Amino acid sequence: MSGKRQRRNGAETPADASRRRVIQASILAAVAAVPGAAPAAEAAAEGPFTEHRLALQLSDREAAKQALVLSVANNLLKEYGPDRIAIEVVCFGPGIDLLRRESENTVRVDSLVAQGVRFDVCMNTVETVERETGAPVALNPNTHPVRAGVAQILALTARGYTLVRP
Repeated sequence: MSGKRQRRNGAETPADASRRRVIQASILAAVAAVPGAAPAAEAAAEGPFTEHRLALQLSDREAAKQALVLSVANNLLKEYGPDRIAIEVVCFGPGIDLLRRESENTVRVDSLVAQGVRFDVCMNTVETVERETGAPVALNPNTHPVRAGVAQILALTARGYTLVRP
């Protein structure tokens, strides 16, 4: 017999379960530490019943465009239900205004976040605005920072998301 303990009836022992959890946590931490790897690691957050994946691009400052993106997300949640669709709104360039703390759409953004919609903000844009204005950009705390908005869109489409730019 080898030096390994044998499992009874193929069941996982408590020690094995503990080791498995430590390994899983270590792998997730390692993947999250790799630049650009976080979006792929987060795909597991989608539910088991997710049938549709949508990336909404917002790169415009106009209030009408912001309202349209929010309406599209809301309408799709009504149509499919939050368990059957994954929606990620990627804001970059002037589109980050939607995600500013003082935005008139903060309540709508927060409501969609509560229903599972994710709002990404391009940190390249945020850093550029901060450098040009000399003032920090106050963001909605429910936003998810990504290094580059367009790179996030590429990562999402590679994972099977459909890109829509309303």
